[in-house]
Amino acid sequence: MPDSVQSYPCAERLPLVEQVHGHTIADPYRWLEDPESSETKRWLAAQDELWLNQAVTLSGRYQFRHRVKALSNVGTVSTPSWHGGRCFTLRRDPGQQHPVLYDGRRAILDPMVIDPSGLTTLDAWQPAPDGSLVAFQISRGGTEQSVLHLLDVDTGELIGEPIDGCRYAPVAWLPDGKSFYYVRFRQVRCRHLEVADDAIVLSTEASYGLELSADGRWLTISAARGGANDLWLQDLDSAEPPRPIQQSIDALTVMSVGPDGRLYVVTTKDAPTGKICVGDPNNPLIWQDLVTPDAPLTGLAILDGALLLASPAGIAVHDLQTGAHVSDVALPGIGSVGSLTTLPDGGPQAWFSYTDSVTPSAVYCYDHTTGLATLWSQPPGVAAEAESQQLVTTSPDGTEIQLLVTAKPGIHGPRPALLYGYGGFGQTLTPTYSAFALAWVEAGGVFVTANTRGGIDSHQAGTLDRKQNVFDDFIAAAEHLIATGWTTAEQLSLCGESNGGLLVAAALTQRPELFAAAVCSAPLTDMLRYELSGLGERWVPEFGSAKDPAQFENLLSYSPYHRVSEGVKYPAVLFTVFGNDTRVDPLHSRKMCAALQHATASEGSVLFRLDPHAGHASGSASQGIGLAADMLAFLADHTGLRLSS
Repeated sequence: MPDSVQSYPCAERLPLVEQVHGHTIADPYRWLEDPESSETKRWLAAQDELWLNQAVTLSGRYQFRHRVKALSNVGTVSTPSWHGGRCFTLRRDPGQQHPVLYDGRRAILDPMVIDPSGLTTLDAWQPAPDGSLVAFQISRGGTEQSVLHLLDVDTGELIGEPIDGCRYAPVAWLPDGKSFYYVRFRQVRCRHLEVADDAIVLSTEASYGLELSADGRWLTISAARGGANDLWLQDLDSAEPPRPIQQSIDALTVMSVGPDGRLYVVTTKDAPTGKICVGDPNNPLIWQDLVTPDAPLTGLAILDGALLLASPAGIAVHDLQTGAHVSDVALPGIGSVGSLTTLPDGGPQAWFSYTDSVTPSAVYCYDHTTGLATLWSQPPGVAAEAESQQLVTTSPDGTEIQLLVTAKPGIHGPRPALLYGYGGFGQTLTPTYSAFALAWVEAGGVFVTANTRGGIDSHQAGTLDRKQNVFDDFIAAAEHLIATGWTTAEQLSLCGESNGGLLVAAALTQRPELFAAAVCSAPLTDMLRYELSGLGERWVPEFGSAKDPAQFENLLSYSPYHRVSEGVKYPAVLFTVFGNDTRVDPLHSRKMCAALQHATASEGSVLFRLDPHAGHASGSASQGIGLAADMLAFLADHTGLRLSS
């Protein structure tokens, strides 16, 4: 363990106290919310100096960097997207900073060519139906503030002027390849390449989804609002505006018109884990149940005579007409599937990605005529000596919690362990290849993923006034690992990002004695003011609003920043923070770091690592490698994990 930090940078504690809904709320570090103030800049400079001085003492930093780089050099490949006989794929070869978009074997869009600094990322792309044009979005420095461009695939030239305000903007091309629907500044628009002005189709305060049927007749528009969404269907052969299908209904619904002309609806209405219905797009308010899957749906593909349903458990094949279960697609192991794609006009084939804890993501092709899935494309790969096993424990209310434990074969006795979680927004953690996790395991540690409530099959059980369930699950996982001899409190560390950073901050403030160290990456920590910055206003359906007295009570009960108490022996904590984060404002990390540095009575360091040129989403490969190595080295030094030289 490195020498303890004897003194932290000065952070004035303001006597700021407010009365809110009958509670006295102290906020001594409110001043750190302003990133442009001279006081905040001085504090950040001092924290940066402290981190750099401590980082050079981390014994395994460069060894971890070497191993993470080697394990990351497997590269990546995407499932194919077929347009006009062309096959578009995204691929990152070993040594490349960013994935490159290919038309067949020809590279057509390389972020490093656009910006050799490596700070520009390709956020999204969508080819026109004939494959001659590609609409793509890029952003710089991790801001996710995407700008939309049009690329002529054959000439490599950009067409027209760039379009800003296209953050998370889906694109739906019309069959003529000269017009497309897209989203700009929360408006659904239609752009004709030969017309100067866009036509505004819909405008609401929401995050949109767009989908166009293969024949170009039917446009589906969804507008997300927390755990539900509104839905419209428009017949583009008529002059009628979009027709409302679902509004103000507490359900998630996705609708599309398949290549067979039927209306397909996936909805959680009267089916918490989702069901598939069919109907007639000319009469879209009447649906008939087709399939109610046993597991939550993560993907769907319509083939000739078959329906493929992807879930965290795998891929099931169902009869297209009756919905009856026919078979399951044989997978290489116990892992995760995703990104189902098909030919635009249907056919018997579908492509999907597969990965598990030790296997880099590869692409397989399933052929319904043979019932077989064969390897279609894979990255070079790096052998990793590790094995995984499932454990089950129970939360205090009796709910079963699944744990995936990955370690070297033959590991016995307590070891330094790293517990990872997320717990929210309907996101379930499934087995996936991770250079970060494997580098820890290679060094002799145990890596554990906890599937707490808040995932796809238990989302509502981990939201609003039920959010404490998520923290209880995570703490129960930690207690189980200690009780069953996998690790000890002196060897157990935590890691989480974004909503997972909130999970980690909540766990270490509620049960600090259980953990030796933690990494909080881009966390939410001040839950009484999270709505006022970043994308916080959009997350009220997940967490609740401090404006509501009852929801305020719940937020205050677990808000990590407000639970920090002087004289408590908190674990060592590393905050990893991104200067261009436009989702979770870095103010959360600044305030929480200052509070812990002031309050902790332990010898464990509380440090602040800021990357000013990164954002919430993934950046270049080298940025990710450096971050992972620093996180692992910090956790190793505070849990006793010793790397061989």
